[in-house]
Amino acid sequence: MTEGVISRISGPVVTADGLRGSQMYEVVRVGKDELFGEIIRLDRNEAVIQVYEDTSGLRVGERVASTGSPYSVALGPGLLSSIYDGIQRPLPNLYEMSGDFISRGVFPPALDLSRGWEFHPSAVPGQKVAAGDVIGTVSEFYLEHRVMVPPSAAGTIKEIHEGSFTVSEPVCILDNGLEIPLMQIWPARKPRPFRKKLDPDTLLITGQRIFDTFFPVAKGGTAMIPGGFGTGKTVAEQTLAKWSDTQVVVYIGCGERGNEMTDVLYEFPELIDPRTGLPLIERTVLIANTSNMPVAAREASIYTGITIAEYYRDMGYDVALMADSTSRWGEALREISGRLEEMPGEEGYPAYLATRLAAFYERAGRVICAGSGERIGSVTIIGAVSPPGGDFSEPITQNTLRVAGTFWALDTNLAYRRHYPSVNWIKSYSLYLDTIGEWFSEHVAEDWREIRDRAMYLLQKEVELQEIVQLVGPDALPDSEKIILEVTRMIREDYLQQSAFHDIDSFCSLEKQYWMLRVILSFHERSLRAMNMGVPIEGILKLQVKKDIGRMKERSDADSLKDLIEEIGQGISELLEEE
Repeated sequence: MTEGVISRISGPVVTADGLRGSQMYEVVRVGKDELFGEIIRLDRNEAVIQVYEDTSGLRVGERVASTGSPYSVALGPGLLSSIYDGIQRPLPNLYEMSGDFISRGVFPPALDLSRGWEFHPSAVPGQKVAAGDVIGTVSEFYLEHRVMVPPSAAGTIKEIHEGSFTVSEPVCILDNGLEIPLMQIWPARKPRPFRKKLDPDTLLITGQRIFDTFFPVAKGGTAMIPGGFGTGKTVAEQTLAKWSDTQVVVYIGCGERGNEMTDVLYEFPELIDPRTGLPLIERTVLIANTSNMPVAAREASIYTGITIAEYYRDMGYDVALMADSTSRWGEALREISGRLEEMPGEEGYPAYLATRLAAFYERAGRVICAGSGERIGSVTIIGAVSPPGGDFSEPITQNTLRVAGTFWALDTNLAYRRHYPSVNWIKSYSLYLDTIGEWFSEHVAEDWREIRDRAMYLLQKEVELQEIVQLVGPDALPDSEKIILEVTRMIREDYLQQSAFHDIDSFCSLEKQYWMLRVILSFHERSLRAMNMGVPIEGILKLQVKKDIGRMKERSDADSLKDLIEEIGQGISELLEEE
């Protein structure tokens, strides 16, 4: 442990002399209040420190002490349902210790060190274990919290005990004297190890038709949701957190407005997990670092969240990480870079912005976990981006585009028309369509890709036809193209629009999604066939079955949708008989 003194202060960036021998990203305590900081630059015996707390009142000449360890995250039972700030300080504990306004230098333990957890061993004395092996379990709400041998540790079990333990007490002792407690400490900026990364060939089911059918994301994949103010990024991420088929959700409110994050903190404990009937918060870790909190901690919050997500992935669980939003994280990088007087890149962002974004999204993946057996876990990263003025050409959006596998572009015009989710189907795309095609064929329908592509073709064709309509009016179109406009209206209003608050429509099963689209495309096919046989389009547009198609989303039974295809056939047949 070395000590130095403050020589320069520039907002959250502090320069200290006398810290020769310190390491990059080493945690230091700054000033008489022992503010929490991290070394981000070293030059001989001078260290530049990023302070994660308010530096007002700090003075040149005050003491700085290094701790000898990097910023690390405490991992163990008690994470689920916890609410942390960007550097893993439990917000309820901070409130108890300092009231409405967080006091500086207060750092309560991330996990409750006094609570006892019932440990049930699955390994026995004399058993050889390696890094990542599961040695026992603890019940954390309804989730089985698997206690693992820490990375880089191995040996033969000398002692292992069943009973009630705190997170810091050893439950297992190896023959080399290593004690294994329920809790692990892991450097936040270092990815946790795994045996092998798998191809993204399994769908992350979200229950949202625009995502699952048209622009799917694979488990272990990456997705971005860019959109301007009011386009529904936060609601989309909360909906994905609620409905995605993952066991654990890590929600990072990075630099968002305080009132938005307050809504999340109030709503999540009240939301009921549709799969278990229990509060959603029981499988969620919330990290709240709002826009009025110290800007440097915003940068750390992303790493805190992804490290927690990797920990549950290593147990063999599927984890969804929601980062809302990475734009605020980029703004924190820009501010710190400016304080460091670095050469600015595009729009003032640091030159290493793309590298930092890529390193973050690279930590997603579906993997074979470290240790014996074939545990498979995944971390799926879904990052919201808030481009100023909805400008998708700005650096955060463009650099994220290079590394994200799915692009869900939110459209301000759709949001103004109350079309939610306001995902623009022309601008959006998914790179996982080919890799998860086989999964869809096996679990949904063999012709899933075919009908999805047909629907996308019609939506793209509608854009061309709308340009013609704006020039010469709809009457100039032939009937075969008028019916395309009617069918694409059905796809937009009766399929793509989906209420996040409707009891039935908030989640749509894959089977129901498939048959809803089949019904609409069947209407298109049979209408074209009838028109070729002389049926006027006016008669087709007046069919009663159109109203039933408009109410498809309110049906809970997917099998009843198959009857609609027969109703369409009967209605068309009656029109043919009239002719």
